[in-house]
Amino acid sequence: MEKLSIHDIILKIEKQELFEAVSEDYSFTLKIDSYLPYVCAAVHDGHQFRKELWDNCLHTEYERWYEEDPATKQMIQSHPIVIAGMDSRFEYDLNRPPQTAIYKDAWKVRLWKSSLSYDQRKKSLEKHANFYKVVHALIGKLEEKFSTCIVYDMHSYNWQRWDRKVPTWNLGTINVDNYRFSDDIESWRKILGKTPFPNEIESSSKVNDTFQGNGYFLKYITTNFKNTLVLATEIAKVYCNELEQILYPEVVSSVEEYLKLVLPEHAESFYKKHKK
Repeated sequence: MEKLSIHDIILKIEKQELFEAVSEDYSFTLKIDSYLPYVCAAVHDGHQFRKELWDNCLHTEYERWYEEDPATKQMIQSHPIVIAGMDSRFEYDLNRPPQTAIYKDAWKVRLWKSSLSYDQRKKSLEKHANFYKVVHALIGKLEEKFSTCIVYDMHSYNWQRWDRKVPTWNLGTINVDNYRFSDDIESWRKILGKTPFPNEIESSSKVNDTFQGNGYFLKYITTNFKNTLVLATEIAKVYCNELEQILYPEVVSSVEEYLKLVLPEHAESFYKKHKK
């Protein structure tokens, strides 16, 4: 893996070079092993929280971890194009627009003892902006090369906070073209519902049951690239003990191995159907 500037990352994409890099400010990683018409993303995988903010933050390290999406990058790391955040959403949220990317409160609990300074906000928002410069260059290149593209936008959610039965997998689709992509959405839902989890974990999948797909990452790509489908894919945190901060690596590995088999097949089917 290389450490590269945003300019150099974009230049490599424009030249269709293969590389694996971390941004020079260590805010996100991008791996391109091959240029294919699908991308895997884990924008909330990051847990880094820069030290100058520690003493001013009212949330504990565990409370931050609880609302992040740990191990979502690992679930998709086998695929040829993977982009993932490294910073915690508590510093800035890549799945929110820049105007609201820095929380004042988080899940109805005040986040900061005192307001962040202009320079502190500026540093975080620059990282947010740089991430989207790279996303724009990447999706633009893939649409240019293949005419269409599909993005698997991986997230997780805390199922134990719900007071009803919730699905193992949820797809959020209200901000994509459901008429055009209905078959692709439904086939992905069915595939996820067959995930062979260990430890007698039940697999179920629904659309717009717990979340509806309102994230900025999805909206940004959908707004700017009319031939790209973003599938906001949420897994319930059955792969960890969300209340005790214990990760279950055998469950994470089982998800990775299953997606390694079925995700490329789904992406290929999408491409054959929608390419021009």
